[in-house]
Amino acid sequence: MNRIAYLANSFPEAIESYVWEEVCELRKRGRTVSVCSFRRPHHLPEHLAGAASETSYVFPLRMQLAIHACWMCISRLYLIGDLLWRAVRGSEPIQRRLRTIVHTWLGGYLAAALHKERIAHIHVHHGYFSSWAGMVAARLLGATFIFTLHGSDLLVRGDYLDCKLNNCRFCITVSEFNRNYIREHFPAMDPDKILVHRLGIDLEFWRPLSRTAAGSQFSILSVGRLHAVKNYEFLIDACVELKAAGLNFRCRIAGEGEERGRLQDLIRKSRLENEIELLGRISRERLPSLYSQADVVALTSHSEGIPQTLMEAMAMERVVLAPAITGIPELIVNEQTGFLYQPNSMPDFLVKLAHIAAASLSLNELRQEARQYVEFCFNRQRNLDTWAQDFVQRVDRGATAIYANPVLQQVQLPVQRDRSIPV
Repeated sequence: MNRIAYLANSFPEAIESYVWEEVCELRKRGRTVSVCSFRRPHHLPEHLAGAASETSYVFPLRMQLAIHACWMCISRLYLIGDLLWRAVRGSEPIQRRLRTIVHTWLGGYLAAALHKERIAHIHVHHGYFSSWAGMVAARLLGATFIFTLHGSDLLVRGDYLDCKLNNCRFCITVSEFNRNYIREHFPAMDPDKILVHRLGIDLEFWRPLSRTAAGSQFSILSVGRLHAVKNYEFLIDACVELKAAGLNFRCRIAGEGEERGRLQDLIRKSRLENEIELLGRISRERLPSLYSQADVVALTSHSEGIPQTLMEAMAMERVVLAPAITGIPELIVNEQTGFLYQPNSMPDFLVKLAHIAAASLSLNELRQEARQYVEFCFNRQRNLDTWAQDFVQRVDRGATAIYANPVLQQVQLPVQRDRSIPV
């Protein structure tokens, strides 16, 4: 009754270690959790190698399961017909609708892979395509569907969110901003089904370090994947202005992604090769040293949840600068725990940077308050305990209703789990 399937687009990802932490916390509370992912990560973090070893992967597809998926989708069409109708008849662009039909079949594939495990709940992290597939699989298996929304999956790529929200047992999100956004844009959603649970960080790992040496250069650091949503072009443009103003600075960007080539070209065209360095992927173990060398940790994203990068920097008593968007003001109290700038305002961003550069030695109180704020509001274990207690209570409350439904009982297949079947 309490077996849970955890599903992600790609797992385990270094920047999403909270997924594995949640799995471990549920297991500590007596829940059996099966971990599934559509893809393997491009880079496997060493500290999450154990998580990868027990994860079942959808890709590459297996012929036997593919045939079983077709049979499940056809024979139980009455369970997912409304979802297919929504996919086909929606107002989304035709290419997106066609992809969603494929994702519906992938939901059938996932159901075929899990059908021997007597899954009661499917929980999906992020609202991307895996959430649609997870929702379909839950229908086919007679399980509840739960998903967690973070940032861009709600605000930028919120495909078919109306349908997902209507069909979830409950929805978890990471900020009050996100909850208010859902309530405003999806008023039919029962507010009691929208839970806010903030992420957190390991405060023992992310602790202040002595800076190796206070150099003459003003040091800017930004950490995150090289993706368009991170808006690194804005940071590079700001560096053009800083150089023109005669500031002696160094900007380092830690992260990897599909934007690397374009950003390198932009840095070269801006003649900033001596000022900006793309560091590539940095291991978790090396990040504290990198943070400790920074005068400011800057974020320039178009969209975010509540970034763990900023939590880490603040816990290490680094000055942070970020746009006043989405859930970020729930982490940064302007001029008390960090600095906020007006979104997309280059003048405001530059003014704040200049202030930080000029006042760097007098910002010790702000740095300490930043650490204290993270300790109070974003303590990983405390937030994880609260999340697990709420999650378990919610799934237990809904468990009996599923098996009491005679239609859904028909698709429950109480067979022992067979790990020999690859997913």
